[in-house]
Amino acid sequence: MIEFHPVTMHIGAEVTGVDLRKPLSQEEVATLRAGWLRHLVLFFRDQHIDDEQHLQFALNFGTLNHPAFKKDSASPIHVLDQTSPKGEGGDEWHSDNTFEPTPPMGSLLRCVQLPSVGGDTCWANTYLAYETLSPSLQRLCDELTAVHDITMSMKKAIAKGHPFDLAEIQAKWPPVERPVVRVHPETGRKALFVNRASTTRLVGLTERENEALLPLLIDHIRSPEYQLRLRWRPGTLAFWDNRPTQHYAVADYTERRRMHRVTINAFPEHADK
Repeated sequence: MIEFHPVTMHIGAEVTGVDLRKPLSQEEVATLRAGWLRHLVLFFRDQHIDDEQHLQFALNFGTLNHPAFKKDSASPIHVLDQTSPKGEGGDEWHSDNTFEPTPPMGSLLRCVQLPSVGGDTCWANTYLAYETLSPSLQRLCDELTAVHDITMSMKKAIAKGHPFDLAEIQAKWPPVERPVVRVHPETGRKALFVNRASTTRLVGLTERENEALLPLLIDHIRSPEYQLRLRWRPGTLAFWDNRPTQHYAVADYTERRRMHRVTINAFPEHADK
């Protein structure tokens, strides 16, 4: 029987009673989806699966998304193989690819190889980030939109030696404008939807107002009561909802860390309306 064991009061649960090497029944998929919507991030321990099993598990919940930074578009698996992660972009609070016209619904990240110490990942609940704002600030945020732009992330990647063509990427992914407060299409709850990696400005505010308000909103999700921290083990898979969460890859290691990720878009019935 599938069971969910909460990791913190507000976010995260470890899942037992399921073997990801085997196909899931419709009932199991429905149970996992309900737990995922409730806990926002699910952790599956001791699941020593291969890439094909990883992919098939992911496709129970959405359609394949090819991340913008992925160079090998033929492979559905994005391999994160790092020994010097500082400044690569994962080491700041973010939701994945919010600069895309339709940001991905979620990701499934599997641990393959770890350094001897370090390499944890943190997640934060952005429902709570919105709900704990003052009512006056909530009302203001409800009316605002923000610009999301790939440029900041690309400049960091290029500075780390990745051979991207900035102009080409900017032409492919022009800035997009989206609400500061996102209403989850499945739960109806509101979540704060700005992040340090991609959000560049609040639309309709002066430069000085942006300098005051945008950092406040971005930093608000850093409160520990909204967060959890996962210590990985080989065979651990994390499955998170990208819509009401942000995550942070702790860059505290200099040995090899190898993770395999599948990113998914929502099925039409679960997409933003």
